[in-house]
Amino acid sequence: MAHKKHHLPQKACRHCGLMFSWRKKWERDWEQVLYCSERCRRSHRPGAVLAGGS
Repeated sequence: MAHKKHHLPQKACRHCGLMFSWRKKWERDWEQVLYCSERCRRSHRPGAVLAGGS
């Protein structure tokens, strides 16, 4: 059975700007999800930039 996931909502990560899609584990708190990964969540500081950026 093929799953079509193109209809899932998406957001931009507050830290890196990467677009990420809704996941089942975020079902109850999708509105509070702000980051694409745990790494972005931990490293986010106002004005912070990921290493390796220009």
